[in-house]
Amino acid sequence: MTNHSEATGPAENGDITGPAPDRAAQTSCEGPGDEPQVTLRTPAELADALPYLLGYRPEDSIVLVALRDRDGRGRFGGRARLGIPAHKEDWASAAGQLVHGLVTGSERRGARPEQMVAYLCQEPSPGETGRQVMERLRPLAQKLRVECGTLDVPVVEALCISDGRFWSYCCDDQACCPSEGVPMGLPGTSVLAAAATYAGIQVRGSLRELRARLLPWEHSAAREQQAALDSAGTRIVLQLLDDAMRADVAEETLALAERVMSRLADAPPASGMPEEDLRDDRLLGHDEAATLILGLQDRTTRDRAAAWMEGDEAAPALRLWRALARRCVGPYGEHAAAPLTLAGWVAWSVGDELEAREALAMALGADPDYLFARLLHQACNEGLDPESVRRCLRTERTERADSGRAEAGAADGGAADSSAAEDGRPPEQGGAEGSRRRRTRSGAGADGSARRRVRAQNREPGAKVVRPRNPVDGTRPGTTRPSRTRPRASGKKATGGRGTRPGDTCSGKPARGGE
Repeated sequence: MTNHSEATGPAENGDITGPAPDRAAQTSCEGPGDEPQVTLRTPAELADALPYLLGYRPEDSIVLVALRDRDGRGRFGGRARLGIPAHKEDWASAAGQLVHGLVTGSERRGARPEQMVAYLCQEPSPGETGRQVMERLRPLAQKLRVECGTLDVPVVEALCISDGRFWSYCCDDQACCPSEGVPMGLPGTSVLAAAATYAGIQVRGSLRELRARLLPWEHSAAREQQAALDSAGTRIVLQLLDDAMRADVAEETLALAERVMSRLADAPPASGMPEEDLRDDRLLGHDEAATLILGLQDRTTRDRAAAWMEGDEAAPALRLWRALARRCVGPYGEHAAAPLTLAGWVAWSVGDELEAREALAMALGADPDYLFARLLHQACNEGLDPESVRRCLRTERTERADSGRAEAGAADGGAADSSAAEDGRPPEQGGAEGSRRRRTRSGAGADGSARRRVRAQNREPGAKVVRPRNPVDGTRPGTTRPSRTRPRASGKKATGGRGTRPGDTCSGKPARGGE
């Protein structure tokens, strides 16, 4: 498979009116309420509808669109897309995977497809014509029709779109589908385009343009960025391997990320995606990018950064994660899994499933064993609600903030006692009882630390952890541990004993609320 960027989707934004003949002769798209209905009667109109059904213009893609009946009228059901394999011997498995994925995914949602429309989209290679592309892909179209037939879901139309023209694999009528193909209409000029604009449906260009925002640099500045990563790598990796210094690296990374996000939020707007990315790249220094990329390799730091997922924080956070993914140049390509996963998560959280799927698929391409990306990619493809993950991250963020305030209060109390002792006053106005309370807190902290060390020593290597990551203070969302009911007198934060590779030691079924 060339990618795993998109699986079945629950979208339903179209109708088929009247009895369906052997081919998709009359398909209509309608909006909610009393909005006007748009009828699609010809292969040309079906070809023009594809970008509006997906929200982008597919390239090098197999696309299936399910059709199902409801109350005597058909509706567009789920959509599925897969890259066209470069080798013909892989076509059969790709067709089977895509057809079975769409049909079984639709069945899980209680809407089994009754018919299917297939699209093959690929531009000609140098020296090749669009018609030659159509003939070369004809066996793939036949495999799709056979796979659908084995599941009793007939393909009512199969189209090849290439070089600004389309061909039908199901129609031999030279009057409507000549052998030289039919020119595609200009984008945005059809009745469907006008209806989609009225309904607020946007076509975001091609997947290639979307991926370009997340791909590593290949121009001259990439060498400077690689030198910055090499320079920062030795220092930061050694600190991440030291339990006593990992918390300091986390705080440094998150503080720097907040400063850069503020800088991005204050930047003037730019028109167009390329201009936006150039503006953001100019606002992020090489050394800053290196520090952030390496710091996010720590799983706990990454999970804390994932909390910037909504409100005013979401947009600058998404821009920062995109910019960091572009800075993972040369031998640091695998490091892109962290910023790509964060970009996919924020995009999903704000409702942009298209970018979410692409970013998460690219994260898995950078590191196939990256558990956080795998769980999010699966959840996004299955149409789950990201609110459960947001709720978990909100809880961890709140508990972390409460713990920080409590530790700050304990530190202020210790400073006041020291000042009183210097003035010759008793260090504790509460007498022996207050002194005993302080000793109890200190002893509990030491005992808790010893217990944590014992647990760490007894933990089996490669232990599987599928629950959401604990906050820095060691508590789980929604629970309170007796040993942590009072802040430790020392004010020292627990650092834990986690490795520096996020998500690579966990496996299993996705837990509710995230990783």
